[in-house]
Amino acid sequence: MTESINDAALPGRHGPGATTEIQPRRVGPVHTAYAPDPDGDPDPGEIVWTWVPYEENDGRGKDRPVLVVAREPRGTLLAVQLSSKRHDQDREWVPLGSGPWDRSGRDSWVDLDRVLRVHPEGMRREACALDRQRFHLVEHRLRLRYGWS
Repeated sequence: MTESINDAALPGRHGPGATTEIQPRRVGPVHTAYAPDPDGDPDPGEIVWTWVPYEENDGRGKDRPVLVVAREPRGTLLAVQLSSKRHDQDREWVPLGSGPWDRSGRDSWVDLDRVLRVHPEGMRREACALDRQRFHLVEHRLRLRYGWS
């Protein structure tokens, strides 16, 4: 597959600011918090856009929205990816409904099974703050699944 120049230039695609998948049970203590701040920087509780590698980890991926759920001490962030593909019967996905992160107004789901490390310089843009109620639903499910606080 030929990579386009635009794809190669996406923040989060390459280098030290690349978005990577992590093992959530091996990351150490994680403290989730709702702390959105419309300052242009990614914060817990915000949906931001970044390049996300495909699960095959073969160098391919795509620009997509992620929900930031925690800030790590070194300044990186932990996030979970969103999808507009229906996952009504899948226990690893939390339904969010629709919001301003999707211009088409489609419902979205959050993938609890895939945790990403996002670098502030790897973020393309801030989409919006998720409301506190929906954030706490995701946060609760992550705490149950991974033992986070």
